Amino acid sequence: SPSPSQRRSGHSSRREQAETMVAPKAGGGKKGETFRDDSRKVEVRISNIEAAKALSDAVRTSLGPRGMDKMVKQADGEVIITNDGATILDKVKVVHPAAKMLVELSKSQDVNAGDGTTSVVVICGSLLKKCLELLNKGVHPTIISDSMGKACRKAAEILQEMAAPINIQDREALIRAATTSLSSKVVSQHASLLAPMAVDTVLKVINPENPNRVDLRDISIIKKGGGTIDDSIMLDNGLLLNQKPCTSSGGPRRVENAKIGLIQFCISPPKTDLESTVVVNDYQQMDRILKEERNYILSIVKKIRKSGCNVLLIQKSILRDAVTDLSLHYLAKAKIFVVRDIERDQIEFISKTLNCLPVAHVDHMTPDKLGHAQLVEEMPVGGSRVTKFTGVDNVAPTSCCLLRGSNKLVLEEAERSLHDAQCVIRCLVQKPFMLAGGGAPEVEVSRKLGAWAKTLTGMESYCVKGFAEALEVIPYTLAENAGLNPMNIVTELRNHHANGDVNHGINVRKGSLTNMLEENVVQPLQVSLSAFTLATECVRMILKIDDVVPVR
Repeated sequence: SPSPSQRRSGHSSRREQAETMVAPKAGGGKKGETFRDDSRKVEVRISNIEAAKALSDAVRTSLGPRGMDKMVKQADGEVIITNDGATILDKVKVVHPAAKMLVELSKSQDVNAGDGTTSVVVICGSLLKKCLELLNKGVHPTIISDSMGKACRKAAEILQEMAAPINIQDREALIRAATTSLSSKVVSQHASLLAPMAVDTVLKVINPENPNRVDLRDISIIKKGGGTIDDSIMLDNGLLLNQKPCTSSGGPRRVENAKIGLIQFCISPPKTDLESTVVVNDYQQMDRILKEERNYILSIVKKIRKSGCNVLLIQKSILRDAVTDLSLHYLAKAKIFVVRDIERDQIEFISKTLNCLPVAHVDHMTPDKLGHAQLVEEMPVGGSRVTKFTGVDNVAPTSCCLLRGSNKLVLEEAERSLHDAQCVIRCLVQKPFMLAGGGAPEVEVSRKLGAWAKTLTGMESYCVKGFAEALEVIPYTLAENAGLNPMNIVTELRNHHANGDVNHGINVRKGSLTNMLEENVVQPLQVSLSAFTLATECVRMILKIDDVVPVR
């Protein structure tokens, strides 16, 4: 049996164990933590960065000419096939607030540059991955954020040095840029047709008084199925309307030397302001009402005819029918070519193109408000018809395209691709500088930033080095998507750039490294500049968030 002294020592050791279990150490929590609530901030940051990275990885596979396309199935059963980053992210239902910032980022790039919407999200994801590594090493988020801003400004300077100026009148150079933009799209095999179309449409809408401002709303794109993309055309001097002419009452299908009126009033019996019912119980009264209606419509048609108008475009009305069968009959008798249901947002474009003024009341219908065209005719397109105006006086700064395609998916993707190519040309008009494509600018910026980081001291040097390494994701992804060995390709590319071949990039078609300028793979400076600055801004904003406060 144990002695009394042994029993006492056993009691005391158990008491000490109990005390140590109850009383925590003075430092609190895990070893090396200063505040107890730090873990919460770290969790929030990691959660935000992981969510944004996941979204970035989802679109990464659709980068470059060999990138894959995404099939987006919407809730209503509609399907979209695209590899445009902005379209994919716009359709995806994102719940996480930090991931939503990446969706907004891609929209900003779409507005700012029009192209590079996938690249900007991929760069942002890569920068966030580097930030996570730096945070895990104990670097403070504010230091990372400030260093990222510095590195981005330095990257912008390097890009400016690399860029080569171009002449906006050099159509071939612009077509090369548009072709590069189209090379990564579903319709890339039709780039030889769509690239010149994009260039010509944008050059036509440049205002000589303000050449740096290009409004893409001055370009009308009409989509019609039942053909191939090769059947697409651009009208040099004229207008195409999606609406077909009204020929049911025997109206003309073709008018030469047309005087065009654009009206916003209705050619139908007036309605009362309030919803009311009129009960007529006498046939004579009925006849009187019908007679008054006929006289009312006839007087409007006579005034229109008197102005010399023989082509009438009628705006859609929501309050009552813009035209009735009776008014169409009278207009056909007067040999007036009628197109109805013109949308409200088409009015400005039509009046600009045809040099006619919209008329809000029949009494204001005068010859000076009319436009003039040599020929207006109905044109069959596939299974439907459109209205075509040619030989318009005073060529307006607007342009019109007719896109054809075998089905709705191809048509929509062709329109998105053409819009991206037009945005590239707009970037070059606003900032006429070109860069080589194929990941060349990213590798060069990465190399020069790496060298610059060595001249800095402290944490800043690490952060800038991280920024430089993150940019290599673009050539890495291009090689990966093309089925090449990314490690070998990027290492070899770095070697080329170190030897002074600054325009060398990845030629995914040949599966080798070549001078991108000689291969005619070029992109506007604006696209890369915008991608770097917007991605850095987004990363800095995500880094600064240390808590999510839900509000009920």
